[in-house]
Amino acid sequence: MKSSSRLHGLSPGAAQSIIATAHALQAGRPDDAARALAGALVSHPDHPEALRLEAGIFSLRGQHAQAVAAMRRALAQRPDDALYYNTLGSVLADAGEFDPAIVALRRACELQPNLAAAWYNLGIVMIRCVRYTEATMALRRAVALDPRHAAARAQLADALKVGGQSDAAAAEYRQVIAQQPCAGMAWWGLANIKTLPLTVADVQALQTALRDPRAGDDDRIAMGFALGKAMDDQGRHAESLAALAQANAIARRRRRWDAAGFDAQLAALRDAFASVSGADDTALGGEAIFVVGMPRSGTTLAEQILASHAQVEGAGELPDLTLTLNEESLRRGVAYPQWAGALAPADWSRLGRRYLERTVHWRERKPRFVDKLPNNWIQIGAIRAMLPAARIVVCRRDRLETCFSCYRQHFAGNDWTRDFADLAAHWRAFDRTTRDWAMRYPQRVCFHDYEALVADPETRIRALLDFCGLPFEEACLRFHETSREVRSPSAAQVRQPLRGDTARAAAYGALLDPLRVALGLPLIGGAADAG
Repeated sequence: MKSSSRLHGLSPGAAQSIIATAHALQAGRPDDAARALAGALVSHPDHPEALRLEAGIFSLRGQHAQAVAAMRRALAQRPDDALYYNTLGSVLADAGEFDPAIVALRRACELQPNLAAAWYNLGIVMIRCVRYTEATMALRRAVALDPRHAAARAQLADALKVGGQSDAAAAEYRQVIAQQPCAGMAWWGLANIKTLPLTVADVQALQTALRDPRAGDDDRIAMGFALGKAMDDQGRHAESLAALAQANAIARRRRRWDAAGFDAQLAALRDAFASVSGADDTALGGEAIFVVGMPRSGTTLAEQILASHAQVEGAGELPDLTLTLNEESLRRGVAYPQWAGALAPADWSRLGRRYLERTVHWRERKPRFVDKLPNNWIQIGAIRAMLPAARIVVCRRDRLETCFSCYRQHFAGNDWTRDFADLAAHWRAFDRTTRDWAMRYPQRVCFHDYEALVADPETRIRALLDFCGLPFEEACLRFHETSREVRSPSAAQVRQPLRGDTARAAAYGALLDPLRVALGLPLIGGAADAG
């Protein structure tokens, strides 16, 4: 369907509003988009194109249920439009509903095989589902259809980086930047290759790109993090912190994290599982090892150590626990965790078996596997109910280093990383919740401390293996020699021997005193590091 025909039925003024809204969404500016669309929604509240763009605004703001609802209303009017299926797939993926997102995106590709955007979005969802072969095929198709599709080529570069091909990945990123100097994700991907720091010339080009009026907010955010990383590499700490603050501020203007709402969510989960007896099959889940924790706390390292064992497959950050819970919510027509207290032990066993069915691929070569989705610490209650025999490893690292590392990392969707107060609130919620579960189930939930590991690797690795019911193997001490795909920002580090110089906060001195205040830590005081 031609874009002009999608505007059929709109007044000239409403059509102009739709066009302006689309431009604002493309630039990643939901507030501008909402202002542009307001008039069209008043005059044509049920027009499918107005609804499609409204869905995009909702999605950018994190209002996922509203985004999906608006898009389904739009698609009901245009059931054979590939672009509409593409948008539906995108908003479903943003809502964490990956399986229906894949269905929608595949339908878009069937209806319009030359729609590069649909192939790209399909590749992105496949990556999030850790289905890398299918993701690579989709992304290559997107690049073949649109060689100038910067995001698709950048994602291909990410895949090369995951496979340890840093030089090849850097070449792809640089090709994207040569085509589009403001391509933020390419700059961030290039900067985030830990073993290949940006050059002085790169930094100058990056600073020029940041000033380019053609750069959208998404690009400015990603480039800001890239500049922060580059300045840190050069020891220019004040400038690094300034670049990070600007990038995080742009992201925070778009969407703020609700600390009170998050605490309420955790309280609801705690209450929902307070009297849950769990699965009647107490042997369920012995195959699974969950590695959880704050991002940047050593979860990838713990997985790499375990995946170096002959009996363990490292699966990475799997979405299957959340998807299993989402399936049950759809089945019951009630939001999670409201239904948790109503489930019988046999129901919990059914959910545990469903999770194991979803993850069977990861036990084809080895009998046990690691599910390393850091945020699964929020779902320890569900893990214990569904999979009583599973082990849960909670990774912990110095709170200042953890929070500062999160602040420096470009995390899509982790809105609590945008300022120091939110970081501290999130850390306290993590600390409180995981301590509670570890006290309740000490034989199934253990803490794995990063600093203790660095101080005495063999003792801590032996303790980790013992907790997981695994015999000691020397290969786990030589984890950096294990060849496997690593899908996290720490991919390069875990391919190196254990290092004791990863702490960054001390170099910033008093510049980080505001974060220390938020965390309740002693201040450095004195003159701030001028960089």
